[in-house]
Amino acid sequence: MSDFKRVKDYMTQDVITVSPSTTISRIKDIIKTTEHDGFPVEEDDKIVGIITASDLLTKDLKPTVGEMMSKDIVIANEELSINDAGRVMFRMGISRLPVVDENNKVLGIITNTDILRSHIERSTPEKVRQYRDTLEQLYGIKTELSKEKIPISKLKPTQDKVYADELQGRTYEIERGLAEPILVVKCNDQKYLVVDGHHRLVASHQMGNDDITANVITLSKQIKLGIEKTAEKNNIHTINDIEIINDAQHPLIAITSSLRSSNTKIKK
Repeated sequence: MSDFKRVKDYMTQDVITVSPSTTISRIKDIIKTTEHDGFPVEEDDKIVGIITASDLLTKDLKPTVGEMMSKDIVIANEELSINDAGRVMFRMGISRLPVVDENNKVLGIITNTDILRSHIERSTPEKVRQYRDTLEQLYGIKTELSKEKIPISKLKPTQDKVYADELQGRTYEIERGLAEPILVVKCNDQKYLVVDGHHRLVASHQMGNDDITANVITLSKQIKLGIEKTAEKNNIHTINDIEIINDAQHPLIAITSSLRSSNTKIKK
């Protein structure tokens, strides 16, 4: 994917649309079933409004969507940049943008969560590039990069511990599609060395997933990397060898808590 990210790259395409004649009781059922809180309203394959949970809470209840929907809506073209979409949503104070084609037919919807996901993923390409450069310069080799779904059973970790509180955060991200791919080096068809993303890996495994999305670096010749030697020295061979720390905070969270305590003391 290019650096210029578009709405079409992050929008949800499988969108539930409703019609003006849909009953409000039906909308309540859909909200309960899907846990979504907003739906584009279409008539004759054209968007005519949007109905949200907020409408149900702030307006006098009417029998149908057509009587309660917001008709003055902001819509987006799928070619709009993700940055511009974020700016529009921020300025207008809205949490979602219906995405339509030239005939105003709904193609998808972009939400605050999608915008956040796009920004989280921006750090990944630079991290991957730096690691590839390091490998190529250190070992005098060439590397290739691909993005693949890798069976968790084929992954060899290089980190001996993860933190339980951070796992909770990673689980939350994975459930909402916010977690970026892990970074691995391909040793052979049966083994992939995990370079970055151990919390994502363990969280995904705990959720019962059989595979995980990874940025895969393939080396032009087989080399046993230093991190693999260290992992073997510490008897780290599979995901089951990773210890989950329950009685200590993730270092970043601990630092944040410490700073918060210091600031509190200063104010007294």
